[in-house]
Amino acid sequence: MKLSSKSLLAATVSAIVLAGCASHKEKPVTSEDLQSHRWELVKIDDKAVKTDAQSPTPFLQIGDKMTASGNAGCNNFFGQGLVEDSKFRIEKLALTMKLCLGDVMDSETIVQQSLSEWNKLSLNKNTLTLKNSAHTLTYKMAK
Repeated sequence: MKLSSKSLLAATVSAIVLAGCASHKEKPVTSEDLQSHRWELVKIDDKAVKTDAQSPTPFLQIGDKMTASGNAGCNNFFGQGLVEDSKFRIEKLALTMKLCLGDVMDSETIVQQSLSEWNKLSLNKNTLTLKNSAHTLTYKMAK
């Protein structure tokens, strides 16, 4: 059986493409990947998070023993971070109870609800994404 150069080229390109697809499996995110970092919230559902002098930048900080703390936009929070099968949540989430007005309250509610339920966790360089059935939170590692 004689193969033409076009057939040989097509077979070679197909093999390279298939090998490339197989090698791009996402590495599971572990607790260690999150620990000892401060993550600043930059987007909620692909909308940029607005900050001003009265509203600090919302953030999430994970300690050495997965203790989680941060700010949801108005109120501070803390709890125990959990990572299982590349999913993340904060167990026993507790918050301060300041009065938050306007858009800050809406964002705050989304962050609180999202962090207390399981989220698909992805980490790409300095970007941490938490996604659940209702919302996507995008954090950048603080410098």
